[in-house]
Amino acid sequence: MKLRSQYYPFYFVLAALALYIVFFIIPSLSGIAYAFTDWSSYSNDVNFVGLANFKTIFAPGEQYLKYISNTLLFTLNTSVLKLVLGLALAVLLNEGIKRFVHIYRTMIYLPAVLPTLVVALIFKSILNPSTGLLNTFFRSIGADGMAKPWLVDPRVALMSVIGVDTWKGVGYIMVILLAGLQTIPREYYEAAEVDGANAWSRFRHITFPLLMPAISVVTVLNILYGLRVFDIVYALTNGGPGYATEVLSTEIFKTFSQGQYGLGTAISSILFLILVVAGYFVIRLMDRERVRE
Repeated sequence: MKLRSQYYPFYFVLAALALYIVFFIIPSLSGIAYAFTDWSSYSNDVNFVGLANFKTIFAPGEQYLKYISNTLLFTLNTSVLKLVLGLALAVLLNEGIKRFVHIYRTMIYLPAVLPTLVVALIFKSILNPSTGLLNTFFRSIGADGMAKPWLVDPRVALMSVIGVDTWKGVGYIMVILLAGLQTIPREYYEAAEVDGANAWSRFRHITFPLLMPAISVVTVLNILYGLRVFDIVYALTNGGPGYATEVLSTEIFKTFSQGQYGLGTAISSILFLILVVAGYFVIRLMDRERVRE
């Protein structure tokens, strides 16, 4: 009985591994295999076409490179903005503001729990070119040149979506960084003040190095979210105007909706590859910086 009981954990590991292979590995490999076929809703036959789907994606004159570029621009901008603003708010609430701090935290975090559709409806109203609150404000103070068709002008539409997404997500990042700040012992700051260190020196030599694990977490979360973004783009602009805000996830959705399953799977495979490569290099970079600190 003792010998049999010793193997129980091993059986659980085998069962978990089998479930993982059946429900994750096999579907993933099947998806990659379908990327090399002409699978679609227009035919019952599924034929191997090699790299034809990928040649279509990277062919000159196609819009798919634009979708990849939009995805990367969205990811870079939202990741930087959320990190910088979230860190500034976390430091301010942790050290600068003493009264009503819990109310401020709740107010800043509240957008993160709002449904994306609700946020999109609110901002589609605020950013309306003619009756929106933002343009009305600019016109009321005589700054007519700053009033723009925020979601319908291809030159500013993507940045408008980036701004809305940053507003929605910065509170979530702030909470993670604030939790990291509160784990730093106050004795370090008191010793630095005795040595005559100013606020910037304390942040540079104490706060930032000790907060690097939390910064690494939020950076990875921001990048993975940005590369997979779908809901906020679809709800605000549906990829428009034209292809100005189209990203990989919205194009995958539209491609599958049109019955082009092979091509949609090929785009999904490219997105998966970008996610893996980006996640790997970001984690390696953050680990290297943490060791250096």
